[in-house]
Amino acid sequence: MRGDMRLYILSTIVLVGITLAGCQSTVRPLIDVQQDLTQRVDAQRQKQENKTQALRGCQELCQQTLASDGQDFDQGPCLSNEIAPDWACDIIHQPRQEVDSAPENQCEAYQTGRVSHLVEVDGNCNVIRDL
Repeated sequence: MRGDMRLYILSTIVLVGITLAGCQSTVRPLIDVQQDLTQRVDAQRQKQENKTQALRGCQELCQQTLASDGQDFDQGPCLSNEIAPDWACDIIHQPRQEVDSAPENQCEAYQTGRVSHLVEVDGNCNVIRDL
């Protein structure tokens, strides 16, 4: 019986200790969580808006360049080093050719990391891909 009583007391002490230890953790206020979530959603929305602006802007710039000066797109020139925030616009062949990978035919801003994203259009101003 004495052993049972000791086991009961020891178990109670351990359970109380675990309970008290768990009560000391801090809980982030709900307002902080909401602000953090709002900031993340806003950042994602802005990224999507920039991408949409880049895709549309790259096609429009390609069409304007083609119509205004009949530029030769055979060398795959960079049309814009910043068509939208963090986006460049480049012309490539479809299917891609070796000349498209030559550094002098690529957007410097994308090569150097000044912008993180790139829209590639073909000579007919169709979007081939976005990176």
